[in-house]
Amino acid sequence: MKRIGMLTSGGDCQALNATMRGIAKALYNMYQDEVEIIGFIDGYKGLMYEDYVKLTPLDFAGILTKGGTILGTSRQPFKLMREPDANGLDKVEAMKTTYRRLRLDCLYVLGGNGSQKTANLLSEEGLNVIGMPKTIDNDLWGTDTTFGYQSAIDVATNAIDCIHTTAASHNRCFIVEIMGHKAGWLTLNAGIAGGADIILIPEIPYDIENVVKAVKKRNKRGRGFTIIAVAEGAMTKEDAGMKKKVYKKRLEEMHKLYPSISYEIADQIKAATGLECRVTVPGHMQRGGNPNAYDRVLSSRLGTYGAILFSKGEFGQMVAIKDHKITSTPLSEVAGKLKTVPLDNDILLEAKMLGISFGDE
Repeated sequence: MKRIGMLTSGGDCQALNATMRGIAKALYNMYQDEVEIIGFIDGYKGLMYEDYVKLTPLDFAGILTKGGTILGTSRQPFKLMREPDANGLDKVEAMKTTYRRLRLDCLYVLGGNGSQKTANLLSEEGLNVIGMPKTIDNDLWGTDTTFGYQSAIDVATNAIDCIHTTAASHNRCFIVEIMGHKAGWLTLNAGIAGGADIILIPEIPYDIENVVKAVKKRNKRGRGFTIIAVAEGAMTKEDAGMKKKVYKKRLEEMHKLYPSISYEIADQIKAATGLECRVTVPGHMQRGGNPNAYDRVLSSRLGTYGAILFSKGEFGQMVAIKDHKITSTPLSEVAGKLKTVPLDNDILLEAKMLGISFGDE
């Protein structure tokens, strides 16, 4: 009997269930009745405290199109993994004990950057671990794309589309704030897809004067409205030159006046142009809803390859897609690395040729 553990960790997204289904269906087809799948409740928390359920093929039926995660999820910061919990529990040892007590042959971890760091830690501790690349930010190293990302682009794009009509009707400037603290993939692609005039992402620090100039330029051309897509982690050129502690202090001061950077930008634009500038924040809508067709196919392919890795005994790997082919990347290479938008990425040049401003010039 093959005994398989499975957990979903970190923020949720639209294709977690689809990916678990892909793994499970492939394993059931490979091993028939000789496989048992155990799902841990609320991510690593379930593994730490032995909170789990035994899953059957029926549990994976009908979830290809269902968003969220049937196992629940939670955030367990990697930097705290080596620190005991409130009751003095050694978290890492507890997870290893649960794994061994249940006589697991493998643990599948569906998660983003922090989750894969912990997956690598457990792998280094001797457990058989296979990572699955989840994040709507698409900032996971070692894979061209992550499941959930394309679905989130659809949601964010729809938000920009909806804002477009009201912005044009009232000749207003609108900012749509999109998720992405450290990487601008989601904002960049949704911004282009939604026809944004200005896109601000963390990788390209902006000058507010350049943003204002772009707004005024549109007005002179007879375009009375402007759509700005802003990543939640966007920063000014001045911010980018600050030391980490100084920048943190700057954010603390900014948050006393504004909920986020987008509201500060809106006030600055209004002060410089006199135009009314409104902010819309889709927020967790970008994680919600059902996975789109692309993510359903991608998750099914990734899940199947995850089962293949298990059958070959190739652990300590994260399933990935590179150049349209499903493959894997060692967890040791993924852990601790962030995939940001390269400044020489073709899509940036193409966006600028479309007349989109990034606030840098």
